[in-house]
This record gives sequence, C-alpha cells and structure tokens, in this order.
Amino acid sequence: MEYSKELIEDLEKKAQLLRKDVVVSMGVGVAGHIGGSNSSADIVSALYFHKMKHDPKNPRMEDRDRFLLSKGHVAILQYAALAECGYFPAEDLKHTKEIGFHLQGHPDVMKTPGIEAGTGSLGQGLSIGLGMALGLKLDHIDRKVYVLVGDGESAEGQIWEAAMAASAFKADNLVAIVDNNELQANGKITDRFNSYPLIPKWESFGWNVIEIDGHDMEAILAALDEADTVKGRPTVIIAHTVKGKGVSFAEHVVGFHNGMLTRETYAQALKELA
Repeated sequence: MEYSKELIEDLEKKAQLLRKDVVVSMGVGVAGHIGGSNSSADIVSALYFHKMKHDPKNPRMEDRDRFLLSKGHVAILQYAALAECGYFPAEDLKHTKEIGFHLQGHPDVMKTPGIEAGTGSLGQGLSIGLGMALGLKLDHIDRKVYVLVGDGESAEGQIWEAAMAASAFKADNLVAIVDNNELQANGKITDRFNSYPLIPKWESFGWNVIEIDGHDMEAILAALDEADTVKGRPTVIIAHTVKGKGVSFAEHVVGFHNGMLTRETYAQALKELA
C-alpha cells in the first residue's frame, strides 16, 4: 500500500511532539525513562494517530483496538499520546509522578483514562494482551490488540509462555511489537542477558515475523497493515530503534534508560525536538 507524503510527515511530526512531551513529563531533576520512550515514539505515533480505532470521549468503547505497554516503565510516552489525542489536557503532563495525581510512574488502569491494564512488572503485558485478544474473539469483535514489548524485557520467561499460547490459540488479532533498541537498564542486551537472535525465536513459536526500521514511518505503517492480512497466527514486529532517539546526548546512552535532566539538558532536549 502507498501512503501519502502528507500522512507520513504528519505522523513523523506527531512522533517528535510525543518526544517533546516526554521531556516535559520528566522535567528537571526527576528520573524518567527518556531512552525507551523516545525509541518507541514513531511506533506509538503510528498506532494512536492513524492505525488504532479508539475514542477519547469514550475510552471503554466496546469495539476499540487495545494498546498495552508491556514495558510499562515508559508510561510517559503513552501519557503523551493520550494527552495529544484528547484523553486529558496536555498540561497534565507537567505533573507526572506527583503524589495522588493520575499520571504515575507506571500505567494505572484505575487512575488514567485510556490505559487498558496496569503494567510495569516486566513480562506480563503479552499475557494480558492475549487474554484480551481471545476475549474479543469470543465476543465476535473484530479488533486488534497491540502490545509493545522491550528487547530487555524479552529475557522474561512469561513473554515466551504467552508467545507459545498465542500461537496455540491462533490469536491472529494479537500483534506484538518489540522495541529492539539493543540496550536495557544496565547495559547492552548482548552483555547482560542475551535474548538474541529474536527473529528465529519468534518464528519457532509459530508467529508471523516482520522486521523493520522502527523509525521509518512508512515501514511501520506497512508492517501494521500486513499484520491485518495474516490469518491463523499472531504477528510480531521486530522494530530496530535507537535508544533516546531525537535527543543527541541521550542516543545510544545506557544512562538515559532512566536518567535525570538538568536545567541545561532539559532546555537542550526541547530545542532539539522543537
């Protein structure tokens, strides 16, 4: 399928806006997950602003698509998308992590409109997403469940239990997206808990596998559309990304998996993302 230049440019601009909102959510002197948020921003932009059916005025609309952030520590990215879609005012982002506020460090389904499940204990999101996908099938609702998984998170055994179960149940309405930025909290994936190679692993579990550049908007849209054509098995998109994308001092830097911004670096990040 061909995508218009206007659509691609709009979604790319939205992704940059999400990265800017991530920086605003972090503020100065408070640790935040800018690395994995920025690496996933293009994917989240494509989902929320183009691919998914959802309604900010009716977050529990029955025939909506579902998005689950299995790597829940990058909640500030999802908050940015929800705010820009109109689930709550973008001004709220400045109060992220404040005690009692509805935007906490990990997604909370009880507090934040548009959140499908509480996540952050790594490895659980794909199982939850599979349950939702099978529930949609039982209810004869033809919608998709999208689950964003980290490559570091892929060391969790529950990810692979869910992968095996999804294949066994032929959950073709489930799409996993692996943010393959090659870094986890304490270093390179290959130096910590090497879960590579990902592609033959997912293929061996019976999944349809698509490999893309996770910052190529046209490739992202094409992969999401291809997943719609696959019947009888789930799809996983392996998206190669850059940790901290868009902020020069954070790109490929492990310390910004969960790092703090000074007044100077905060200003620099906003300038680079303007």
